[in-house]
Amino acid sequence: MKKQNSLINIALTAMFLALAYVMPFLTGQVPQIGNMLCPMHIPVLLCGFVCGAPWGLFVGVAAPLLRSLTLGMPPLFPTALAMAFELAAYGLISGILYRVFPKKKGYIYCSLIIAMIIGRLVWGTVQFACMGFDVSKFGFSAFWAGAVVNAFPGIVLQIVLIPVIVMIIEKFRPDRI
Repeated sequence: MKKQNSLINIALTAMFLALAYVMPFLTGQVPQIGNMLCPMHIPVLLCGFVCGAPWGLFVGVAAPLLRSLTLGMPPLFPTALAMAFELAAYGLISGILYRVFPKKKGYIYCSLIIAMIIGRLVWGTVQFACMGFDVSKFGFSAFWAGAVVNAFPGIVLQIVLIPVIVMIIEKFRPDRI
């Protein structure tokens, strides 16, 4: 049974990585809000919830770096690098908290929101480091704009969509509960 679960996790992780790779193509068709929807975040967070922390961390690191190295988008430095840390935190934290918290619907939201906050703080820290710890290049207003204001549609989408998907998957994968 453990080997079967590992194979399922490998297959699901590959699917989440593929989704993270292609979803920006779909949202990019709507230039006004495409990037604001944070399309790579959704598969990474779902991977953490569904497959667990190590798998979510892997997809989080791999997705932006793979897109950057194969497509040139996002630019490798500092964008893809900072995103790799951010998304790794999303996958890791959502996976850990989902396993640790009680198996009640409200805790899915808690796990998600905490992962989103920590991921954004990680992104801001890495961006700040990439800018040489220079507040004039990346200060609080740049952090706030990038982490909250510009990402607001994506934040709302994640809070609405991800818990529903996780609850649906729970019904079909009782081994993960």
